Amino acid sequence: MRFITIEELHRTTGDSVRRAGASPVPLIVTDRAEPVAVIANLSLLKPRRRKRTLLPEFKALMARLQVNDVVKDLETVRGDR
Repeated sequence: MRFITIEELHRTTGDSVRRAGASPVPLIVTDRAEPVAVIANLSLLKPRRRKRTLLPEFKALMARLQVNDVVKDLETVRGDR
């Protein structure tokens, strides 16, 4: 891994970001010798694939609800407006 201080990053932002984007090695940004951020090529990031699931309670709630016409519901809410 390569390291760069915040001060150096401020001076060379464009060049540092371009080099990190073209490199297979992430660039660690440090503040007072402590790592605070990472600049990396997007191809190094693992894609997050989350499987979305509905809770059984929500499925049951949706099954109990009556599905009405949206326009009818809007007219009810609006009243005489």
